[in-house]
Amino acid sequence: MSARILLRKTSLVDYPGRVSSVLFFSGCNLRCPWCHNRELVLGETEDIAENLVGADEALAHIRKRSTVLGGVVLSGGEPCLWDGLPELIMEIKQIKTPDGPLGLKLDTNGMFPDMLEKLLSRREYSPDYIAMDLKLAPGRYSELLPPSPAGSPAATPFDPAAALAQSAALLRQSGVAHEFRSLNLPGGFFGEEDIAALRPLAADSPWHFRDFAGGNCIDPGWNNR
Repeated sequence: MSARILLRKTSLVDYPGRVSSVLFFSGCNLRCPWCHNRELVLGETEDIAENLVGADEALAHIRKRSTVLGGVVLSGGEPCLWDGLPELIMEIKQIKTPDGPLGLKLDTNGMFPDMLEKLLSRREYSPDYIAMDLKLAPGRYSELLPPSPAGSPAATPFDPAAALAQSAALLRQSGVAHEFRSLNLPGGFFGEEDIAALRPLAADSPWHFRDFAGGNCIDPGWNNR
């Protein structure tokens, strides 16, 4: 399956200390009600269809802009859903700039430890920087899973808390520059109990908190919080 990517050609804020291009992948296995990438997550891409590109077109832009870029960010949605991610990373890391190879940053929700382990297993696949979201206490992640379609056959149970813990451990042990990040959600939705439950996952790694800003949320009720 080919990737559908929303390309932000230039960003000064998504890759610490670098001018970057950002590739936002469509699709996500979570339904965080506060997420502001509604079209990408839900696949409702009609309004942004003219701005969507494939992986080859994204690579062509990066090569063209390599003289001014310092890095590329893979975000989403959730990029780890895409089976072709290792090969894309390898292609990007082979692009040279006047200052050396492009840096590669991955943003992920931590729900795909098998893909993360694969990326970290080989230097040519490995991101140079990884940011992993810590959204709620691990035991609350079931609140973020999409409902199963009515009448669908029972699937193998997915344990998001176990996936999160496995991904966090891989990240801490990887030797790759990384950070964990959380949103300060309003109305006490994310509180001290969540932070206490997540603290062992971050351990001594950098853990950054950002204020929530509404707008284009999956649940419109979050837009004005």
